[in-house]
Amino acid sequence: MARPPGKPGYMEWGLAVCDCAVARDSSGNMARSEGVKSMLIGAHSIIYSTNPDADRAFLRDVLRLPNVDVGEGWLIFGVPPAEVAVHPSDTNNRHELYLMCDDIVAFVAEMKTHNIACGPVQDQGWGVLTQLTLPGGGKLGIYQPRHARPKAMVDKTAMKRARRTTKKRTKGPDRKTSTKRTRRP
Repeated sequence: MARPPGKPGYMEWGLAVCDCAVARDSSGNMARSEGVKSMLIGAHSIIYSTNPDADRAFLRDVLRLPNVDVGEGWLIFGVPPAEVAVHPSDTNNRHELYLMCDDIVAFVAEMKTHNIACGPVQDQGWGVLTQLTLPGGGKLGIYQPRHARPKAMVDKTAMKRARRTTKKRTKGPDRKTSTKRTRRP
C-alpha cells in the first residue's frame, strides 16, 4: 500500500538524528543509551486489514491511541516506546507485531467490555501473551513482558522543539517568556 501522495500534513521521507550511546547490560550485551548518534527516529508498523476503517476505529476508540489524520481518513497512530528483537527462522521476510501491556489479565478484561475476543493467556516464561481479534478479522499479539527492557531512544531534537513551544506559550502580552523553573511542592 503506497502512501497517499501530496496529502496535507504528510511528512516527506527523511532521516533525523537521535543521541544514543552504546553500553553493556548486566549480561555483557551491547545496549544503546544516550551519547552516540543514530539515524533512526522511530519505527512505523503496518497492519494490513480487509476492514481498515473498523480496525482504525478500534485503535482510536478502544485502545485510545493518539493519532493524526494525514488525509482522507488515513490515520497514523502513536504508540508507546517500542523495541525490536531478531529471532532465528528458516525463512526471511516474516515479521510479527506485538503490543505490550503491564497487566495482561486486566487488558483481557477491558477488551471483553468492548466485545473484543482474546485468545487464551499463555505463560511463556519471558512473558504472558494473548492474541486479540481485530474488528477486521486479523489477529494482533499482546503481551506482558517479563524480560529486561531496553531504554527508549530519546529524540533530543523533538525535546528541544517541545521546550521552545512551551516557552512560547508562557509568554504573556506584557511580559517576557519565563524560563525560570520552579519546583513542585
